Amino acid sequence: MIYLDNAATTFPKPEEVYLAMDKANRTYAVNAGRGSYRVAQYASKVIDDTRNEILKLVHGDKGTSVVLVPSVTIALNQILHGLSFVAGDIVYVSPYEHNAVARTLNLISKRKGIVIRELPINEETLEIDLDRVRYQFSREQPKCVCVTHVSNVTGYILPIVDLLNEAKKYDAITILDASQSLGLLEVNVKKIKADFIAFAGHKTLYGPLGVAGFIINSGVVLDEFIVGGTGSDSLNLNMPQSIPNKYEAASSNIVAIAGLNAALKWINTNDIYEHEKYLTDYLVDKLKGISNIKLYLPDCKHAHISIVSFNINGYKADDLGLVLDQDFDIAVRTGYHCAPYIHKYLRDDYASGTVRVGIGFFNSEKDIDILINALLEL
Repeated sequence: MIYLDNAATTFPKPEEVYLAMDKANRTYAVNAGRGSYRVAQYASKVIDDTRNEILKLVHGDKGTSVVLVPSVTIALNQILHGLSFVAGDIVYVSPYEHNAVARTLNLISKRKGIVIRELPINEETLEIDLDRVRYQFSREQPKCVCVTHVSNVTGYILPIVDLLNEAKKYDAITILDASQSLGLLEVNVKKIKADFIAFAGHKTLYGPLGVAGFIINSGVVLDEFIVGGTGSDSLNLNMPQSIPNKYEAASSNIVAIAGLNAALKWINTNDIYEHEKYLTDYLVDKLKGISNIKLYLPDCKHAHISIVSFNINGYKADDLGLVLDQDFDIAVRTGYHCAPYIHKYLRDDYASGTVRVGIGFFNSEKDIDILINALLEL
């Protein structure tokens, strides 16, 4: 199989990840933080080391905390539901947000009466229009700005430094969804004015499914959203107030965390960006040579990485994906990609979404060539 659905989850994982998970499963897959025996203490040390590896990756210091949870959707729910919104608060999102953000905010809007505003984009370039953003903020001041770093539909790299700097001029709470970027692009908490950064372990971090989290990079306090056992102060019906314990109810997935730990150390020894950027540009150049194709790309080549969406005239996206799978053993993603806002700008309803190629570190020029040859046969 030619696997080109890495935006959904990177596959395969580095061999180090498989080995670490197998070792954890066989030798210390116990309940970390719940026992005083040596194996449980060792499992806890692996979790602490994983937090430290994430802190090193984002250049965090003692004022930065890492919370580990089962998925980035859960992480974003904990952040957004944990904020003390009131009716009339204005929350800005980019048109590129995933439903992990969009549906969560929609629910909060129904319950609390917050107002959701989309950040403006240039419909020709499909890029954020910063001048219009500044004007929009001046007219309707933001309570919160929540943006993705990289679009999971087009691969567009949003200008997050500028966006969050503008938000902070109004003392807005800032949230970065780094699901498609952490481990691939630089995410430096000293340069990016994000109060919270959510991440997925199984995407650009090359870890397994089952572990994700969020980074707290400010003094903004979240209310608890998920509560339960923590292994400490068990007679107290309130969650502990220390971080990360306050946000980490339930048993830790030590096997997945062990895999993420290995992935983080693997990332340090591989230049993922250079490889994926080269293949992204290679793919785009090849696709531009196909006459009946529609590409959905940001205007700036340097603001694009790893994800390419397109359609072929005469095909629904789902039908094309099925042909590529059944006739050529090529795995791509089709449809609307859990991103509800951006498709009105792409005007892709005629194809019921797009065909999405997600490039990963383990792809090669040969994989791209096989895809292009398949498309030319249609």
